[in-house]
Amino acid sequence: MSSFPPSLEKVIEAFSRFPGIGKKTAQRLGFHVLKSDKENAIELANALVEVKENIHFCEICHHIAEVSPCPICTDERRDKSIICVVETPEDIFLFEKTGFRGIYHVLGGVISPLDGIGPDDLNIEDLLNRLTNVNEVIVATNANIEGDATALYLARLLSPMNIKVSRLARGLPVGGHLEYVDDATLLRSIDERVEIQ
Repeated sequence: MSSFPPSLEKVIEAFSRFPGIGKKTAQRLGFHVLKSDKENAIELANALVEVKENIHFCEICHHIAEVSPCPICTDERRDKSIICVVETPEDIFLFEKTGFRGIYHVLGGVISPLDGIGPDDLNIEDLLNRLTNVNEVIVATNANIEGDATALYLARLLSPMNIKVSRLARGLPVGGHLEYVDDATLLRSIDERVEIQ
């Protein structure tokens, strides 16, 4: 028998499904919701419903936005000759903080045979359809085995197209994830990107 009332247990269980939140943190969050005003709980619930109803994937780059195409794809001030290819929409927010003025393409993951993810499971076909008037593709996948395999696959796929394919410089830690990199290191990695041979 659970030591918490069923409705609180349900809230704790829901919080514990979030990444990085263990059982104890989920309990603290559950009790925080319980102690909060009813209006705060309703506001949280409404915000969760609203984000699920209003946020969609951009039909061009697969970034998240409330409109499609997204504001980045429709911004005429962007350099559309450079596409930065990232794993997830979260990565775009990191690059935007560096002042990068190209455009993006979200793969929706990386090639990972052990997880059953191959090239056909990613947004690669949509990337290929966007390469008209593109001079450079920056592959900004994480510096791990799957990210490197995906970068190499893309470099080989794009090599006949006469498009420069570069990778972020290795100021990024091997095995690390972009979300944990500071802005200065990320900016240096963009500036010192290297062409994939």
